[in-house]
Amino acid sequence: MKTTKKIGLYFGTFNPIHIGHLIIANHMVEFSDLDEVWFVVTPHNPLKKKKTLLEDHHRLAMVRIAVEDYPKLQASNVEFYLPQPNYTVNTLAHLEEKYPESNFCLIMGEDNLKSFQKWKNYHVILDRYSIYIYPRISEGTVQTQFDNHKKIEKVGAPIIQLSSTFIRNGIKSGKNIRPMLSAEVWKYLDEMNFYK
Repeated sequence: MKTTKKIGLYFGTFNPIHIGHLIIANHMVEFSDLDEVWFVVTPHNPLKKKKTLLEDHHRLAMVRIAVEDYPKLQASNVEFYLPQPNYTVNTLAHLEEKYPESNFCLIMGEDNLKSFQKWKNYHVILDRYSIYIYPRISEGTVQTQFDNHKKIEKVGAPIIQLSSTFIRNGIKSGKNIRPMLSAEVWKYLDEMNFYK
């Protein structure tokens, strides 16, 4: 009998993907009931300015390079072919239709949960999908409606204080940020002269 795969969707612009992203995704797949984690590369986040983004195919290429040695981690370009700007609720519906044998869940940082009520159709997401939360240090509080919610599971992943913005700024100012990226991603970035 075929068992249903439980897939965690880790959305982001991954501009660039760094070791913090890999640590979180790997922790989620190894220390929760998820079978796989897909890095869903977002072409345009409605809440971010597009001009700071590398082209979609470069960010996807870096994610593919980063997950190459992790069989339970995958890169996904599903949002490249959906209407812009992307909304998580639409992507989830599309994936559910395309992969009916899979059970999709959301992975998000605690900081995103604090503003989750601003997401398009957030109540539909909460009604239909489980959400796996990893800890983040950030301002504000989680709304009480999300406390002890049956669809929200907090996973005690390491707290990573590393951001793609920090890495981009570091490269721009000539700092050595190599330890913050997988070796192959660093090589790709360096050869392409990105973020300088």
